[in-house]
Amino acid sequence: MINYKDLGLVNTKEMFKKAMDGGYAVPAYNFNNMEQIQAIITACVETQSPVILQVSSGARKYANQILLKYMAQGAAAMMREMAKEKNLKQIPIALHLDHGDTFELCKSCIESGFSSVMIDGSHHSYEENIALTKKVVDLAHKYDVTVEGELGVLAGIEDDVQAAKSIYTQPEEVIDFVTRTGVDSLAISIGTSHGANKFKPEQCTKNKDGVFVPPELRFDILEEIEKKLPGFSIVLHGSSSVPPEAVKIINSNGGALKDTVGIPEEQLRKAAKSAVCKVNIDSDGRLWMTAMIRKTFTEKPAEFDPRKYLGPAREALIDMYKHKNEHVLGSAEKV
Repeated sequence: MINYKDLGLVNTKEMFKKAMDGGYAVPAYNFNNMEQIQAIITACVETQSPVILQVSSGARKYANQILLKYMAQGAAAMMREMAKEKNLKQIPIALHLDHGDTFELCKSCIESGFSSVMIDGSHHSYEENIALTKKVVDLAHKYDVTVEGELGVLAGIEDDVQAAKSIYTQPEEVIDFVTRTGVDSLAISIGTSHGANKFKPEQCTKNKDGVFVPPELRFDILEEIEKKLPGFSIVLHGSSSVPPEAVKIINSNGGALKDTVGIPEEQLRKAAKSAVCKVNIDSDGRLWMTAMIRKTFTEKPAEFDPRKYLGPAREALIDMYKHKNEHVLGSAEKV
């Protein structure tokens, strides 16, 4: 059993309390490799933002669970050294399991030093979801690990998580679910979606630049949930904005992305000023990394040094994460 505190990590309790009081959301950035984690820590230290390092089940398999522990520990050490060097405050870092779908997976992550886990029982019946979520909560709370549950289903595909259509969270269920499970935060479905193709073109309108604009998020559902759970931490999954400029770079350098539509940043900022304390962003990082790698290979087809194509990708990620912290989530200067 590894205690997350020994890795220099924190759980999400204090993070979410401050976010609720301050009217912002904590960024939860997914990572799969060293360059992504370097970019996340650099951007969050320099913008003085708390951050949740987020690992999906697929990423955990890809990176190896033992290596992940040392990557998280290294991220915390990198943060401390960078903060000292730049004369900045140290930032809180949580390590979170994204979309854990079994008790066994959550238990393994808790034992290996994760400070927060999500148990996603939304694919089960309501009562089975409650039973599974409570089982994880009972274990996690013994070790001061925070737990995120989910009510409702998000459409889209991301790693092993996929659903054909969204099922909006029912506000009348949230009090019963939170009370019976004891979760620390709740992921809800109000119109966000996984992946880069979040909506079909026929669901969208086009703006003056010819860019698809999706239907507005169901803020009415969010408001009803806030009324029923005042002061409770809410989470939004599937919240990448899918920047058209990144998609354009990919497609102009040999890519074939079609009908990509994300969540407008102004809608995310509106959500972050409410009870939404955590916003998950994964696809935007994938898109910018792919865009810069493809661009480098097009401009320098003889290049074979990974540092020469992963370096520009890392720089693009730093800029993107800073932008999210400063202008979308409002988490900059909040440590």
